[in-house]
Amino acid sequence: MIRILLVEDFEPYRSFVTLLLADNIHFQVICEAADGLEALEKAKQLSPDLILMDIGLPKLNGLEAARRIRELLPTSKIVFLTEEADADVMREAFNLGATGYIFKQRTRSDLLPTLAAIVQGKRFVSVGLAGESAPANG
Repeated sequence: MIRILLVEDFEPYRSFVTLLLADNIHFQVICEAADGLEALEKAKQLSPDLILMDIGLPKLNGLEAARRIRELLPTSKIVFLTEEADADVMREAFNLGATGYIFKQRTRSDLLPTLAAIVQGKRFVSVGLAGESAPANG
């Protein structure tokens, strides 16, 4: 069972992601957070296996939250769920150790394949983002 911390400030989207994962026996959302500071605190408390995180978060953006979480929990995997399609932002996310980068509009089609790729030790990028195609091995 992969234990997931879901970090997203828009509650309907959090509910959507939780619902997508609800029937999968391999993944369990153990906690949700609505901003970067809360994500940092919950990550410290729970040591999740995987963190699904937005980039545009209040209080502390997702990239900075990921940087701090990476220092505390170097083995936790981080997947960004974002509307940010800029190649520089995506590059920074992977430089911080992200294992996946999903464009929010592709969540329904890309979330489970991303998680499957990550379990196999691969990286995943949504098709069409910054000229990348999924999956991105590495």
